[in-house]
Amino acid sequence: MKISLITISFNSASTILNTLKSVKNQHFKDFEHFLIDSDSKDETLKIAKKFSDMTKIFSEPDNGIYHAFNKGIKKSTGEIIGFLNSDDTFFDSTSLNIISESFDENTDCVFGDLIYTNKNEKIKRIWKSAEFKPGDFKKGWMPAHPTFYCRRSIYEKLGMYDEDFKIAGDYELMLRFLEKNRIRSKYVNHTLVNMKVGGISNKTIKSKIDILKEEFRAFRKNNIELNKTLYIYHKLKKIKEFKI
Repeated sequence: MKISLITISFNSASTILNTLKSVKNQHFKDFEHFLIDSDSKDETLKIAKKFSDMTKIFSEPDNGIYHAFNKGIKKSTGEIIGFLNSDDTFFDSTSLNIISESFDENTDCVFGDLIYTNKNEKIKRIWKSAEFKPGDFKKGWMPAHPTFYCRRSIYEKLGMYDEDFKIAGDYELMLRFLEKNRIRSKYVNHTLVNMKVGGISNKTIKSKIDILKEEFRAFRKNNIELNKTLYIYHKLKKIKEFKI
């Protein structure tokens, strides 16, 4: 079962080396890797070219993160599609093995757990997921997108990322796939990705409001009713998961 792994980047010279090393170190080898770069001006491409035997590199201006995601999907050929951010790494060398072995004929997508770490590798949050149950998204739940691997056939049937979204397009896609269309999902009880906190813990109030607005728009787009007050309550509870 071939996996298409897509990494998007823009001026990621300080982090891309670790990302590419973690891909190269995977024990699972039946995968293709695409770097979809947004015309970086730093050393990102110079570093990436050292991995050209493994990674297919494309660099040009784009119209945002979800446009880049979609470009990667269109170039890919694998049966399974997943994403690894250019400042993230796989948790260990078995992550793709675990993902591949979790798929069977009754599974459309799998997702697992991840950890957030800061630049000093201190754990700031453990994102422990669970099996999806209808209604979970209305309670502020969502899978960790860097651990979300889905069959190509689902993208072909239900569509790719909505490029009108700027920051919550991954949320909208998973809401559409899982909550609206109830694709067959499987939770993998393993930590799969080490995600860098970056600006997540330091988002401004405005940016948090902008994300919330896009999440509300995702529900409207998919004609799913939502109690906004209850939704905000559940989202606020998740703030406690971050460690100071």
